[in-house]
Amino acid sequence: MKNIRGKVSIVMPAYNEADRIVASIEETIKTFNDFGCSWELVVIDDGSADNTYELAEALSGKYPEQLIVKKNPFNLGKGRAIKKALHYVTGDYVVFLDADMDLHPIQIQTLFDIMFLDKADIVIGSKMHPNSIVNYPLERRIISMVYYLLIRILFNLPCHDTQTGLKLFRAEVIRDVFPRILVRKFAFDLEVLVNAHHLGYRIAEAPIILRPQRRFGRIGSRAVITTFWDTLVVFYRMRVLKYYDRIDYHRRKNLAKEFRRMRQ
Repeated sequence: MKNIRGKVSIVMPAYNEADRIVASIEETIKTFNDFGCSWELVVIDDGSADNTYELAEALSGKYPEQLIVKKNPFNLGKGRAIKKALHYVTGDYVVFLDADMDLHPIQIQTLFDIMFLDKADIVIGSKMHPNSIVNYPLERRIISMVYYLLIRILFNLPCHDTQTGLKLFRAEVIRDVFPRILVRKFAFDLEVLVNAHHLGYRIAEAPIILRPQRRFGRIGSRAVITTFWDTLVVFYRMRVLKYYDRIDYHRRKNLAKEFRRMRQ
């Protein structure tokens, strides 16, 4: 990754990851040191009930210039946790990486290669990419396919898998899109991509190697139902309320006022 001009910010949300957070941070740091680029890692503990935060914070003294560790007072959901972490990023590129290491950070090289080759603004890891190597239950595969068909019908997104926890953004996309985001939990990724696509940003997909580190996943039936419901809410905001367009209108109006004040 020596062809990267600029700094990479890695955002790692974590919830009850005490048994693996140290290894995950150390592996991510080793990987980016091997890449040879400028980087920072922001770990955000989303109100864990274990000592995830304390273990991560203990490492910050070892990497004082590059490792930032923050904590939510209680569990707010992945979307809200990432939004908080973004207040601390300073990079030209932003990577989302889950703390469980189901997706090894070495794969970020592929995302950068695709970003530069396709001139993309966002590159997302996709379990449904033909070159992906995945190992997850048939039930999860069926849910993923049904969800893909739903978002294709509702939003016509140019991607197959919005939910995989490995994503790469140009920093300007983050600054433009994230003030719009309202979803706190599992449909957060979808809301980000729907808004980015609506604003004209180019999205590309990358193959991944997915090796689950847990015997049993954390996504239960309640999470699936919540995700589908939040997806319909995003559709309602986008197509019926035109909520995101109103944000654009008020933003342009405020910028115009500011410009007029500067000329006076």
